[in-house]
Amino acid sequence: MIIVTGGSTGLGRAISEDLRARGEEVLTLSRRAKPHDKNHLSCDITNYHSLKEAYLQLSRNGSNVRALVNCAGIASMNLALTTPPSVTEKLIRTNLVGTIFANQVFAPLLIKNKGGRIINFSTIAVHIGLKGESVYVASKAGVEAFSRVLSKELSSFNITVNCIAPGPIKTDLLNGVSDEQIHKIVEHQTIKQVMQPSAIIEIVYVLLREESRNITGEVINVGGI
Repeated sequence: MIIVTGGSTGLGRAISEDLRARGEEVLTLSRRAKPHDKNHLSCDITNYHSLKEAYLQLSRNGSNVRALVNCAGIASMNLALTTPPSVTEKLIRTNLVGTIFANQVFAPLLIKNKGGRIINFSTIAVHIGLKGESVYVASKAGVEAFSRVLSKELSSFNITVNCIAPGPIKTDLLNGVSDEQIHKIVEHQTIKQVMQPSAIIEIVYVLLREESRNITGEVINVGGI
């Protein structure tokens, strides 16, 4: 089984649907209630106890989890000095704390499986460093640093931990980002275009393969920096 957080919308949904089409068993996690979907659990990644409940349910079911793909995240573009405290807290709690919690809670299932893959999501904006993205970039830079150290902590369990850091992708996540801001990001990329989810899905699939067992602690910037 592959767990995908944020699997109800955007990139998480696209990844989940594609993996299922390739024959993978996928469990999606999101805050959305889907009582009739046996392949979904309602869960808030910013709430440790909510994640723990999902973990306990998987443990009781004897689920064989081989990978965790953390797609849950939000974006908001503001100058550092004008970012409202509530936005700052929400960005850090969702993107960074939520990712940390998900890794902490579900990594034991991979250890039980005697190995597996963790894929966390950052953004190419960490390396571009554009004005107006300070808090968002800080939340994702934390994900990269956390993943790098976690890869060392889990290596003895045959678990790899990597980050994918895309440029703008055509998903709902861009709804809160202005066309001007998107254009600025794209202009800093080597490949100057907004990407389709399929470009990211292929990288996810490569990292999940057994042949990628020696790739860990990496940040894959998609679009070029």
